[in-house]
Amino acid sequence: MIVALIVSVLAPVSGMAAGFQTGANVPAPALQAQDLSGVPHTLASFRGKVVLLNFWASWCPPCQREMPSMERLRLRMAGRPLEIIALDSAETRDEVSAYLSRMPLGFPVLLDSDGSNTRRWKVFALPSSFLLDAEGRVRYILTGPTEWDEGEALGLVESLLAELPVAGK
Repeated sequence: MIVALIVSVLAPVSGMAAGFQTGANVPAPALQAQDLSGVPHTLASFRGKVVLLNFWASWCPPCQREMPSMERLRLRMAGRPLEIIALDSAETRDEVSAYLSRMPLGFPVLLDSDGSNTRRWKVFALPSSFLLDAEGRVRYILTGPTEWDEGEALGLVESLLAELPVAGK
């Protein structure tokens, strides 16, 4: 039911495989959040890149298990137009900083301390991830963890990267 709620709001389902819901190329909801230094970020600043947006929390064991694979994906895709963004849902800066002191990550970690982005994106379970194409459209949705640097998850990232013009690769 959770996946159905997310998909019904964000994108009509046009297919499904191994937990990934395929969206209907609808524009992503707005996202406005600050990083740990207080610098504001929006999705518009990542236009032209494939974006993996992951909603998570430091208290969530499946989220914790998934994070290392996202970091491996970042390293594997170095130099390619992929942006990984981890949006922490409803925790304080101190809670997130404590987690990151144990699990350093090389991709942006943004704060959604008041949960406004989590509500706007209709996220009801953590982790929840959204793969966006370079035009900022929701293409794939996954509720639950995965290994991002292998299997179907890696294949979906690669397929979105393959859609970019040669000059963008």
